[in-house]
Amino acid sequence: MTRVPMTVQGEKALREELNQLKGVDRPRVIADIAEAREHGDLKENAEYHAAREQQGFIEGRIQEIESRLSNSQVIDVTKVPHTGKVIFGTTVRLLNLDTDEEVAYRIVGEDEASIKDGKISVNSPIARALVGKSEGDVVNVRTPGGDVEYEIDSVEHVE
Repeated sequence: MTRVPMTVQGEKALREELNQLKGVDRPRVIADIAEAREHGDLKENAEYHAAREQQGFIEGRIQEIESRLSNSQVIDVTKVPHTGKVIFGTTVRLLNLDTDEEVAYRIVGEDEASIKDGKISVNSPIARALVGKSEGDVVNVRTPGGDVEYEIDSVEHVE
């Protein structure tokens, strides 16, 4: 199986969610199922069925997180020498050459991507166009609205 890149924060967030699911949510649902069983006939017991459904969701999410963590390659960009090149985990400040608008994106793993937080997936068209380029380079990015030219203003190694 191929290794999936992940930032230190991405791994930390998944581990926190896993601990919440295993330490808090799973025991609560087990208690809810036990309580619902005490109410009698399980065929017509909506509380029981809801708790079982919740248990299935929690167990599925636990398996999904454990799988992602076991296949992850955690990359701490702060330990990588700063060369001015765009690599996984760096924050890239871009200048749109058409509109003079400045944007900043952090290149992260797929699970961590959130455009509203300025985090883009390493597999996104923008990230694919940027990776390997250096500060000062002009990059042409294909978007659904047409091609956009960006100049790479700076590349930062921050966590």
